[in-house]
Amino acid sequence: MPKILRLVLGDQLNSQHIWFRQKNDKVLYVLMEMRQETDYVQHHIQKVVAFFLAMRNFSAWLTSEGHRVLYLTLDHSDNRQSLEANLSRIIQDHDIDLFEYQLPDEYRLDEQLSNFSAQASCQVRVYDSEHFLCTREFLGDFFKEKKIYLMESFYREMRKKYDILMEGHEPMTGKWNYDHDNRNKLKDPLLLKPAKVFKREVSDLVELLQDQQVKTIGEIDANCFEWPVTREEGLVVLDYFCNQLLPYFGTYQDAMYTGDAFLFHSRLSFVLNAKLISPLEVVEKVERYGLENQDAVHIAQVEGFIRQIIGWREYMRGVYWAKMPAYSQMNFFGHERKLPQYFWTGKTKMNCLGHAIGQSLGKAYAHHIQRLMVTGNFALLSGIHPDEVDAWYLGIYIDAIEWVEITNTRGMSQFADGGIVGTKPYVSSANYIDKMSDYCGGCYYSKQKKTGDKACPFNSLYWHFYHRHEDKLAKNPRIGMMYRTWAKMKDKEEILKQAEYYLEHIESL
Repeated sequence: MPKILRLVLGDQLNSQHIWFRQKNDKVLYVLMEMRQETDYVQHHIQKVVAFFLAMRNFSAWLTSEGHRVLYLTLDHSDNRQSLEANLSRIIQDHDIDLFEYQLPDEYRLDEQLSNFSAQASCQVRVYDSEHFLCTREFLGDFFKEKKIYLMESFYREMRKKYDILMEGHEPMTGKWNYDHDNRNKLKDPLLLKPAKVFKREVSDLVELLQDQQVKTIGEIDANCFEWPVTREEGLVVLDYFCNQLLPYFGTYQDAMYTGDAFLFHSRLSFVLNAKLISPLEVVEKVERYGLENQDAVHIAQVEGFIRQIIGWREYMRGVYWAKMPAYSQMNFFGHERKLPQYFWTGKTKMNCLGHAIGQSLGKAYAHHIQRLMVTGNFALLSGIHPDEVDAWYLGIYIDAIEWVEITNTRGMSQFADGGIVGTKPYVSSANYIDKMSDYCGGCYYSKQKKTGDKACPFNSLYWHFYHRHEDKLAKNPRIGMMYRTWAKMKDKEEILKQAEYYLEHIESL
């Protein structure tokens, strides 16, 4: 019987995988904390701690199940800090005959492992990660020979394939999508529930990162780390979401509120993206709970959540594998500006931006509208280079792994892909931000003013964006009305001058 080495990456912590169903003394599992992974982008300290905690807990679980495990901590004397170097040494030291790994979800790791396998001194076998609802290739095949991808078409296919919220071949209630019902501002804070958190002391990991001089961003309370990092904790959070948050999730999923970072969002993204729990079990649990509690939970709440998981999440992965590596270089608008310094400090006079960035630095989290319509909106209006935006989003959020981050950032948020992911740029003036949040109240800038002293930067930058990119956007059928409105405006020169002044003084906004 061959000696087998099996690699478990930090986002492949799937205890339900076929690998772990039987104990085999000839199999050695390896998990590694590496500088390669802590350093390829500057990560939030909570993100690094979460992955190390999750990996260490998963290693302990494997050991408790009777599996042989080699775990290389960041400061281990045998740790060569790169994937190929560590694997080569382990294969040699343990006289390995067969190396096995699961398909990675990041292009760089896929390339790295493919190249390593081609030169390996032993046989190599590759497995699926058994996590996603469709293969890497499914979306590319589904939209074959089509210039435009439509998430809604993909989402409906997933609903049919897995019989989610369906009655035969038709959607329950005859309606596929309740997005129109999911755009409400939070007006009653008394509806809010506390987030389900876990309090653990992580000073040993914080000290490890400091001793190893790993450069991180953001803040952490070493005495009270709150994120779920095990399968059991993820399932507890899922139960809590269904019982306490789901009844209001859809209604307020786009709302932003200074008094609460999480609102009715599930906080499941990290455990999902680390594969501690599966998207299908999450969706089936939410569907079942919603159908069994229809008096308390309207289908719009359930559908809104399920669409994020089997629609958007799977769709983003499909686009990633259909378009990489060229996708990572796309810059449709040719934007070149550097990210302002306050993206690393939160110190800006713009209340919306200061709050969204400050929350991100403090909690390694912001929900999708904060990412899309506050920080992302400002970056796009300001002409920030997509590489700058990518690096920030990939580093700062606890759930950010490139397959889901780059398609959301470079595609949905920055329209740098020219319309593969989104059919139009997602930009707005202060009006949308005020409509969906309490950010504008008490802000240094005036949400009503386009020009003049203390005019909200979003207002003039919004029109400046459309003006400077008219050659690329004027024929887009979804935004023709904006250009018709712009053509009728009498204060164009003042608005453009205001925007140009703000762009020249972007660091002092």
